[in-house]
Amino acid sequence: MKLENVIVERPYKKVYRCEEGIAKVFEPSHPKADVFNEALNQARVEATGLDIPKVISVSEIDGKWALVVEYKEGKTLEDLMNEHPENMETYMDEFVNLQIQVQEKTSPLLNQLKDKLARQINGLKDVIDATTRYELLTRLDSMPTHHKVCHGDFNPSNVIVSDDGKFYIVDWAHVTQGNASADAAMTYLMFALKDKALADTYLDIFCKKSDTAKQYVQQWLPIIAASALTRKDAMGKDFLMQWIDIIDYQ
Repeated sequence: MKLENVIVERPYKKVYRCEEGIAKVFEPSHPKADVFNEALNQARVEATGLDIPKVISVSEIDGKWALVVEYKEGKTLEDLMNEHPENMETYMDEFVNLQIQVQEKTSPLLNQLKDKLARQINGLKDVIDATTRYELLTRLDSMPTHHKVCHGDFNPSNVIVSDDGKFYIVDWAHVTQGNASADAAMTYLMFALKDKALADTYLDIFCKKSDTAKQYVQQWLPIIAASALTRKDAMGKDFLMQWIDIIDYQ
C-alpha cells in the first residue's frame, strides 16, 4: 500500500490518503484489538443504512496496524464554519440534524455506552477521589438506559461536506449504543473547549430539535467529562475537571 500525504496527525495515529481510500495508521503501542474493534463497529454502523465511509480492510504496514476506509471528497464542517462564520446558524442546524439522524438508528451488537462509562470512571483511581467516583457512578446508574447509536466524538471536524452538499460522518472509533443526551453532552464539551457561547447555541438547537430538556443533557456533563479523561485525545485535564466539579449541576 502506497501512503500519500498526511491528512491528520495525532499522538497515537496518522491518517494518510492512499490509493484505496484513507489509511489510519496506528502507533505500535495502540492495542491491536482496538483497531479490529473499530473496524467491526464501523461495519455495524454501515449496516444501519447510514451513508458513511465503508471499511475496506485492516492490514499491517511497516509493523503498524492500519484501518483503511473509503475516501469522501470535501471539506470538514469545521473548516466551513471557520471560513464562513456568517453561515454558522445554517451549519449548526445541519450539524444537529445529522446527529439526530444517527441517534434514530439502532445497532444491537454495539457496546453499551453506560458499561463503557462505568469502566472508564472506575479506571480513574489516580485522577479522581473515591467519593467523586462514587457520586459519578451513582448518577450514571440512575440515568435511563437507551439503545440509540451514539457516535461518541461527534464534532464538526468529523463531518465531511462534499461539493454537492452531502454530509458524511467519519471517525467512528468511539461509537456505542446508548443515551442520545450523553452523546450530546460530549459534543457540548468539545464545543465548550473552544467557544462556550457556541456550545450553548449547539445545546439550545439540539434540545429544541430533539425535544429534550436542557437540564437532562446537563446531568450527563460530569459523567462524560470524567470519561473523557481516559481518552488519548483528551480535551485537557484542567478543563474536564472543571465540569466534574459541577457534580450537583442542575
